[in-house]
Amino acid sequence: MTGTDGLPDYLRRLVDRADALPLRHRMPQATATARRSAVLILFGEGPEGPDVLLIEKSPHLRSHAGQPAFPGGGVDPGDDFPVGTALREAQEEAGVDPDSVRVLTTLQELFLPPSNRLVVPVVGWWDDGDEVSVGDPAEVARVARVPLAELADPANRYRLRHPVGYVGPAFCVADMEVWGFTAGLLDAILEAAGLARPWDRDDVRPLPDSAIRPYTLPGSGDDDPAGDAAAPTVADPAPDGPPTRTVRPR
Repeated sequence: MTGTDGLPDYLRRLVDRADALPLRHRMPQATATARRSAVLILFGEGPEGPDVLLIEKSPHLRSHAGQPAFPGGGVDPGDDFPVGTALREAQEEAGVDPDSVRVLTTLQELFLPPSNRLVVPVVGWWDDGDEVSVGDPAEVARVARVPLAELADPANRYRLRHPVGYVGPAFCVADMEVWGFTAGLLDAILEAAGLARPWDRDDVRPLPDSAIRPYTLPGSGDDDPAGDAAAPTVADPAPDGPPTRTVRPR
C-alpha cells in the first residue's frame, strides 16, 4: 500500500494537520551553522492497540543519559535527508527494517538551541511491525512500543518545571518519564490526531535532579538531537514564514 491507504483515522488526521501542528512554544531563529538532524515518529498496530516507538538512551551516555526519545540523529554523508537519516537511525538504534516503514510526511523543522540542531520529524507507519530490539547497547538501553492510549490517559500526564523556568508537558509511560522535545511533540501529536483527553495542567512537578544537565552553548559538541535539551526545544512555526516541508502528505 502507498499514501494513506489503510491508515487509521487518527493518523489520517495527523497527516492532514502536518503543516499546522499545535506546538505550544515559540521557536527561535535557527543559526546559520545549525546542523541537520531527523527523528522517526513511527506508528503501528501493536499487541495493545495503536502505538508509537520510543527508545530509552543508555545511562552511560555523556549527554541525555537515560532519557526517552524518538529514534534519530544527525545526517551522515550519503543520506537521503531527512527520510534516509531517520530510517537509518531507527534501524541502528531500534532494529527497525527501513523497508517495513511507510513514510507519510514530515513535520515542521524545529531548532534546538542547546545543541544547535535543526531537526525534521519524519512520520511513518509500520505496515508489518516487527519485534523491536536494542541496536547499539552503548547508546540505547531499551526500546518500547508505547500504546497511544497510555499516552492519552490523563493519569499519565502532568507538567515538569525546569530550574530555568520552562514548564512543559510530561508523560509517565512504559516505566519512562518523557519530557522536553519528545514530550512536546507527543503532546502536539495527540491533539492533532484527535486523541487528546482533558488532563490536569495544574499538576506541575519539578524536573528530577538526575535529568538536569548544564546548558551548553550551540556548537559545543554536546549535541544529541534525538534526546531532550536543557532548555525549551518545542516550538511554534517560525515568525518569518511557513514551516519547511520536505515530504508532502500523500
